[in-house]
This record gives sequence, C-alpha cells and structure tokens, in this order.
Amino acid sequence: MYSTCLFCHAALGANEMVEHFPVGRRLAFDASKGRLWVVCRKCERWNLTPLEERWEAIEECERLFSDTRLRVSTGNIGLAKLREGLELVRIGSALRPEMAAWRYGDQFGKRRMRHLAITGGAIAAVGGLLGLGVATGIIAGGGWGVWQGLNALNTAYQNRRSRVKLVLPGEERIVVLRKSHLEHTALVTSEDGWALTLSIDAAKRSFRGEKFESREYRGDEALRIAGQVLPKINIAGAPKAKVQDAVKVLEEYADPMQIFQKEARSMRPKFGSAWPKHSAAYIKTFPLETRLALEMASHEEQERRAMEGELALLEAAWQQAEEVAKIADEMFLPESTAERLEELRTRD
Repeated sequence: MYSTCLFCHAALGANEMVEHFPVGRRLAFDASKGRLWVVCRKCERWNLTPLEERWEAIEECERLFSDTRLRVSTGNIGLAKLREGLELVRIGSALRPEMAAWRYGDQFGKRRMRHLAITGGAIAAVGGLLGLGVATGIIAGGGWGVWQGLNALNTAYQNRRSRVKLVLPGEERIVVLRKSHLEHTALVTSEDGWALTLSIDAAKRSFRGEKFESREYRGDEALRIAGQVLPKINIAGAPKAKVQDAVKVLEEYADPMQIFQKEARSMRPKFGSAWPKHSAAYIKTFPLETRLALEMASHEEQERRAMEGELALLEAAWQQAEEVAKIADEMFLPESTAERLEELRTRD
C-alpha cells in the first residue's frame, strides 16, 4: 500500500475510519466511476489509487459520508468531516468547471497563500534586520546599500534552493532542479507532436563553459515529468478567477494532450539566449492561465490512462515517488542513526 504523495513525495498520513484504505487524511471518491483519490495535505494534489481494494474502500466512504451530520453538499459534490478528523469529498455527476473548482482551487489557492507568506516574510525579515541595525547604531547612513546586500543574499538563496527532485530515465541518481533549470524548461515541436526539453546540471563543463545539459523526453516520460515540474513552475499559485480561466482554456480541446502540441507550436522563447537551438517554447513565459491549463491537462491525461487499464504506469510512478522520498530522507541521516534504525527493524 502506497503512503507517499506522487507529486511532492510528502507522507500522505493515515486514518482509522476506512478499514480497507487506512491511508490519507482527506479522501475523494466517485462511486459511479469507481475512482478513489488521496488528497495530499501538503500540496493539495489528488493521488489516484490503483489499488484493488478501492471498491470496498469507496463503499466505506459512501457509508461514512451518509452517516455524518457535519457535511455540506451541492447537487454534485459534497464535503464531510468525520470526528476522527478524516475529510471525505464525494463526487457525483459534476461538470468540469465545478470539479475543477474543488480539485484545483485548493491546490493553486494554497500555493498562492504560501508564496505570498514566504515572499512577504522575506521582505519583513530583511526590513527588520535593517531597522534593528539603524536602531542600534550598527548601520548608519548606508541603509540602502545594506538593504540591497540583504536582498541580493535572499535572491541568491532562492536561485540555489532545490525546487524539485526527479529520477530521470537513464539516470541512476536523483536530479535536483533549481529555478534556473525550471526557467529553461520548454515545449518543443517534434515529429509525433510535442516533446519536453529539460535542462539539468552538466556532468562536466564543456570547453565553452556551458553548465547545463538539455534532455528531451517524449510520450509517457514527457507527461510524467511535466506533471512533476509544472507545479514548481506555477509555484506562485493563482486566484480562483485565473483557475476558471484555465478551465476555459482546457475546454477548448477534446483531448487534453492537444494543448501541449498547440502551445509547443505557437509560443517562442522570450529569453535572449538561443537555447535550445530548435523551435521551442519556454513554459515560464506562457500566460498564467495557459500554464495552469497545462498542469491540469498533465494530471487528467495520466488519470485517463490509468483508468483505461494502464495501472502499471501509475504503480511505477508511485513506487518511484516513494524511492525518491526514501533517498531524500536518508540523505540527511548520519550513518549511526541509519544503522540504529536498521537494527530496530530486524529485532524480533
């Protein structure tokens, strides 16, 4: 049974109410279509479950939802909160805009609030340090220069910090993507429609001093990577109005994947460099509603394939998510701690 978010690799938590599916603190289910999701409380993404036990779990969720009095419902979607703290989202015959409001509204809204809090906190911290320096006489006269220096340090930190960790095809290591990598992520035209071009740190500098290597992915690989990278490109989130605008963009296409092909052909990079050298569209330069629509499309297409019987793809992705989470956790453990944990695991 999987316990890690497919997207941010955070623990999904547990519940004691659903006997056949004790994973997650918020579960969403659609009894008519036989779908069950675990909603990650960190990133608010919906993890579709490929488990055989989902039918029994859905029946349990339906019963628990009906039995609780603490619930709100529209004609198609309802939310119930159980005494243990588990939340249930019941999906009926919801239309796409209404479903999007529930499914994506929390994701993009929570990201937006977190982004505002982080950026506002950073400004307040820099301002506080500057004010303290002036008040104590440490800083006298050169306040503006100090402000610029502290702001430059914060900018450097934001540029260097890890944004997403991936296990890429053909790589035996976890690849770390930072802001500069995300800014060079592009959609490119290809013979079969579109491909995703990703930049990663070069194993070694070339004679021209280039620090990036570009990798191109197509098909299932491109779709999986897009689903992990797009939320980090859209890290600032969006208000509800922009989410609805994104739904309208997505509704223009019968097949969600058509939006990737269309955008790869229509957009052009706005950066001064010529990287990559062929026809490309840097995702960072797209309008916000387009970027949101691309993220929605990548998730819906992955779920569509999973529900059509390609559950092996979803299971492989989830196993990889748990592998990344495990490696990331152990990177910061001292060797003595790891040895002690292994000793406790093998103890009778």
